[in-house]
Amino acid sequence: MLSLAALSLRLGASSCRGSRRSMATVISGNKTSKLVRERLKMEVEKMKSHSGFRPGLVVLQVGDRDDSNLYISSKLKAAAEIGIDAKHVRLPSTATQDEVLQRIMSVNEDLSVHGLIVQLPLDSVNPIDADLITNAVSPDKDVDGLSCINAGKLSRGDLNDCFIPCTPNGCMELIRQTGVSVPGKHAVVIGRSKIVGAPMHDLLLWSHATVTTCHSKTPDLPEQVGRADILVVGAGRAEMVRGEWVKEGAVVIDCGINHVPDETKASGKRVVGDVHYASANQRAGFITPVPGGVGPMTVAMLMENTVQSAQRFLLKRQPRR
Repeated sequence: MLSLAALSLRLGASSCRGSRRSMATVISGNKTSKLVRERLKMEVEKMKSHSGFRPGLVVLQVGDRDDSNLYISSKLKAAAEIGIDAKHVRLPSTATQDEVLQRIMSVNEDLSVHGLIVQLPLDSVNPIDADLITNAVSPDKDVDGLSCINAGKLSRGDLNDCFIPCTPNGCMELIRQTGVSVPGKHAVVIGRSKIVGAPMHDLLLWSHATVTTCHSKTPDLPEQVGRADILVVGAGRAEMVRGEWVKEGAVVIDCGINHVPDETKASGKRVVGDVHYASANQRAGFITPVPGGVGPMTVAMLMENTVQSAQRFLLKRQPRR
């Protein structure tokens, strides 16, 4: 059955196609993430009936980068709205790799914490191996889904036994909201990062799409994009994908966040995605805006992973019959 949001999107698309469709139906990450947060809030309320039990989340930061502070603030705000007990642990920029590892081990052993996020990049004056730090997080608390163990399980298709990275997971939720069936579709993913592109490929593959991954060495990018029934872009290049490349009626998910000069804005710049929205909007069937598309879903899926981790913890504590 379609959700109300998916049904609304589909009806909107149908009305557009009744004559000559002139623009895509917008997939709102703001609206969808609100639905996810409301559902999670109810699930947390249920867990509280277990002697006041609350999911616990720790965000570990090294240094004091302004962009990291902004991202952490949005995560803490979302956690508070849902009822998750979230703590922000900040280590100074003089922290060593061993000190960061020691703090991670301490959180790993804390039974009141069910999710641990290491905010990247690690802003330290000392050399720190980010992969080593990421993989030090217990797989059972790796709600970012970035450890090699969770990534390996995802690549094998063990979706029920791992944490899925938040941005790709949010993209899949947005695709579901369109009502478009993924099995049998040709999906194209632009980008192969560990955080977005690679796990996005795996998720679409295990959802039975035929998946092509494109990257900086792909010679015929417009041709590949033109074949996509579902297009997910996480290349990190402002408005790189042009509307004329997009297949008529495709689902377009734009993960990009870029700043371009704009003299009409007080800041002198505006935020755009990796897809040229104005032209792609004329050909796609469904499209995410930037901002207000994938971004809000990333935080919502992080909260979902944290609640899921807490539920698994409670399940393990139940006496066996």
